[in-house]
Amino acid sequence: MSRYKNTRTSYDKKTNKKKYTTTSYMTVPERNDDMYFITQEGDRCDNLATRFYGTPALWWFVARVNNLTTMNISAGTKLRIPISTKDAIGI
Repeated sequence: MSRYKNTRTSYDKKTNKKKYTTTSYMTVPERNDDMYFITQEGDRCDNLATRFYGTPALWWFVARVNNLTTMNISAGTKLRIPISTKDAIGI
């Protein structure tokens, strides 16, 4: 699933390349079946995405839901891991 699937594009005539506009993301509401996870030393968004979703490509979803700005996460940080990735799309 591409997070840029619904992002508008334009064509740059100078470089002959497609350009993406700014991607907006849907808010992911809290649900009763969300998982909560306390990070340990060395945990990163890509590793957690692989563990919970089966692919490191959803690292940005873990980061977005938890308002993280970096791939690395301090030990002891409480994270919310949504059970569903249906809201893992850009608009």
